Amino acid sequence: MKEHWNTTYTNSPEEKLGWYESDVSPTLKLIHKTGLPKDARILNVGAGSTTLVNDLLSKGFNNLIATDISDVSLIKLKKRLGSSQQEVEFIVDDLTAPTHLNNIEPVDLWIDRAVLHFFNEAEQQNQYFDLLRRSIRSEGFALLAEYNLDGATKCAGLAVHRCNKEMLQDKLGGGFKLIDNFNHIYTMPSGDLRPYIYTLFQKKGPM
Repeated sequence: MKEHWNTTYTNSPEEKLGWYESDVSPTLKLIHKTGLPKDARILNVGAGSTTLVNDLLSKGFNNLIATDISDVSLIKLKKRLGSSQQEVEFIVDDLTAPTHLNNIEPVDLWIDRAVLHFFNEAEQQNQYFDLLRRSIRSEGFALLAEYNLDGATKCAGLAVHRCNKEMLQDKLGGGFKLIDNFNHIYTMPSGDLRPYIYTLFQKKGPM
């Protein structure tokens, strides 16, 4: 998978990639809903070369972590950030077989846009959700935005696992409660439309 994503980011300009966003307002809407302070610890998984990091920095968030399996994508992100890259922690790791991510301090917000749906195998999904549950502090948040049940069956040449809020809740388990959700139609750089489900869950605190 690392080779696949490094090749993808090497061969295609980021603004031509099928998940590239110039407008990250759906994600920002849910981040605003959390009410988290500017120093909240935010982990963007499968960050790639996302423009979301730029937007969060411009809004004053100052405790950001960007992780991806592709070191090429993170190099592109660093280049775009310029000197601002010093304000972001970068981690190259695999969400389904984590090494570095196993040892990070708990985060206030886990952000995943268009990553989970690439994990088709049950074992991959279990590893992902195990890491998520360990990584989020008590009363922290998980923002998951994936292809919904009406979405495409493939992306970037790979099969995808489509989701709805009930499926995500089931995977997260009873320790999380759904705060908000909405459907969103994303327009790809090619002009094609992709239906997404955006969800925000909160980890329950101690009883």
